[in-house]
Amino acid sequence: MHAIVIREPGDYDVLEWTQVPDPEPKPGEVLIEVAASAVNRADVMQRKGFYPPPSDAPPYPGLEVSGRITEVGPDVTGLAAGDEVCALLGGGGYAERVAVPASQVLPVPRGVDVVEAAGLPEVACTVFSNVFMLAGLREGETLLVHGGGSGIGTLAIQLAKARGARVVTTVGSAGKAARCKELGADVTVNYREEDFVESGPYDVILDLIGAKYLARNVDALAVGGRLMVIGLQGGTKAELDIGKLLRKRALVHATTLRARPLEEKAEIVAGVREHVWPLVESGEIRTVVDRRIPMPDAASAHRLMEDSGHVGKILLTV
Repeated sequence: MHAIVIREPGDYDVLEWTQVPDPEPKPGEVLIEVAASAVNRADVMQRKGFYPPPSDAPPYPGLEVSGRITEVGPDVTGLAAGDEVCALLGGGGYAERVAVPASQVLPVPRGVDVVEAAGLPEVACTVFSNVFMLAGLREGETLLVHGGGSGIGTLAIQLAKARGARVVTTVGSAGKAARCKELGADVTVNYREEDFVESGPYDVILDLIGAKYLARNVDALAVGGRLMVIGLQGGTKAELDIGKLLRKRALVHATTLRARPLEEKAEIVAGVREHVWPLVESGEIRTVVDRRIPMPDAASAHRLMEDSGHVGKILLTV
């Protein structure tokens, strides 16, 4: 088969569409013929050499795919060859085929195109596990989503609104603000011109930035607030005011999804299927796709991701 390999850490041109060994499903896994994958910030970090895949994952980038099952390994029940599915991966999605644990496979939601389904697993699992399973966002509370125009942001806005929360999001342009309001955001804050702290306080903050926003995020938390840090776009080191956290009885929780044990991923995927998929199938939540790009041209997709001009997901089609 063919896959995108990273010849060496570096810029876009280190991504190469080339022939690689075919994967084979192990016990408990299925083999998926890939229709599409999606680009995530983690893929860019991996390309640059900052985010290596887990030891049991393929070396190719790609944290999610959609397609059709072509082979079912031993000890797999409930799935069969020919099923249209999407899946959460530890890596390897930029390829024509991928083997994945059956517990990380989801059916393509009714009414969703099989290619567009590639943009759902990673964002749905990230948002649901952080905002609801860990932070426990409740009806009537206020969520701040940093980067509302991202794949994570567009899903977080819709899911929080569907669960009865008030949503504020940061954006970098008037165009992205308009798109986020269309998705249900109550307030948008242009981070180039305004301070998001002034639109608080927030019960839950979903943060992709990291160190650069840490102090202001804590300032913006409500009493009993929960700050969920899921990205490092703004650096890795910053001072944390413990006294302020104590006075606010607040929580700072940093998480990644990729390196979690299979059992934890299975629990998250099961929760997404139970709580998020019905909202997608009813149309209350929709996939937001910026564009589709042929997978051999993954370098162009990475360039678009780093330019940050997109809204929603960038898909790579096979």
